[in-house]
Amino acid sequence: MMKKNKWPILCFSAILFLLAFSNQSHAEDGKDSLLIADMYVQIEATQALNDMYNFKFREAAKQFHWLKQKYKEHPLPYFLMGLNAWWRIMPNLDVETYDETFYAYMDTSIMKAKQLYEVGSMKVEGAFFLAAAYGFEARLLSERKKWLKAAGHANKALNYLDDCRSKDELSPELLFGDGLYNYFSVWIPENYPQLRPFLILFDKGDKELGLNQLREVAHNAFYTRTEAQYWLMRILFTEENDPQGALYESEYLHQTYPNNAYFQRYYTQLLFHTGRLAKAKMLAEDMLMKIDSGYIGYEATSGRYACFYIARIWESNLDEDKAFYYYQRTIEFAEQIKAYESGYYLYSLIGMARIYDKRGDTKNAKECLKTVRKNSKNKNDANKKAKEYLKSLNDDGD
Repeated sequence: MMKKNKWPILCFSAILFLLAFSNQSHAEDGKDSLLIADMYVQIEATQALNDMYNFKFREAAKQFHWLKQKYKEHPLPYFLMGLNAWWRIMPNLDVETYDETFYAYMDTSIMKAKQLYEVGSMKVEGAFFLAAAYGFEARLLSERKKWLKAAGHANKALNYLDDCRSKDELSPELLFGDGLYNYFSVWIPENYPQLRPFLILFDKGDKELGLNQLREVAHNAFYTRTEAQYWLMRILFTEENDPQGALYESEYLHQTYPNNAYFQRYYTQLLFHTGRLAKAKMLAEDMLMKIDSGYIGYEATSGRYACFYIARIWESNLDEDKAFYYYQRTIEFAEQIKAYESGYYLYSLIGMARIYDKRGDTKNAKECLKTVRKNSKNKNDANKKAKEYLKSLNDDGD
């Protein structure tokens, strides 16, 4: 689950991209000829997008390259290839292997879009891709903690946004961006008052309306359905305290794209949190199999999720040996990616301390708890639990 302090710029920059992506105009003045609205191109891109979401990146790239050969002066194929790189990044946002590829394709899309923007009849389509590419770049820049550059790209996206927003009655496809905007334009100032001065220039949204719009898109749209379900799943779980609703969305995403490591990880997490332990364990074990088999996108981040859930389930079933083994594996996966502050790492150490304590190995139990305290801040819940546990072990030893 994403730490809340990453949400402000990430969410807002994502809104810029998604709002542009979903609010393509249906007006007159030659816009029926826009490539992005071409039914043939949409059909050609559909399987590639499905491959991309199912982490068949090479297959998707082949189709996107075909589009580039046919429309080499248009920003669309470069944007899609950038999106392909983005979903390679998604399973582990700390890994920067595909950053350069992502920025290269998005920058090329921006260059091509600026050329379109200068042509009167193509201005809307150019603005669409400029808003989309700048917004998506802002999203990754925010992940890389390049806050000023992220804000700059977000502002550039805003400059082009009004040119491509529809003023017509919106269909389920086109409600996507409005739904996100309505929700987050209220959510951000509620949770981050320091950002209110920045948001004063924007129209105030309606959170409930935004959720309803996202639901309509997630259940009735075609092209924007997957991204809408992704955001709805995240919002329902992390902000709306509706794990059952989030579970419904995540189940569809996993069943539709069973080899998407991010969707499987989130679905497993929701199964665990809603008490579907048998199914959570099955999905977690499947993730470990995919890691061991070298599936694309399945690596240490997925491994620490999977092993932690399996460990907790075995511990609840009073099988301490198996629980201990999977806590150890969680820690090993976390150490591979230096995720020393993650809850999965810290609580696995506490879990191991419990088992060491039951075995009468107070020394190793204390070492685990000291490691928790060393790698977490005093206000962290895991730190507090480790502190209390250490005190009780020390008192028992007196």
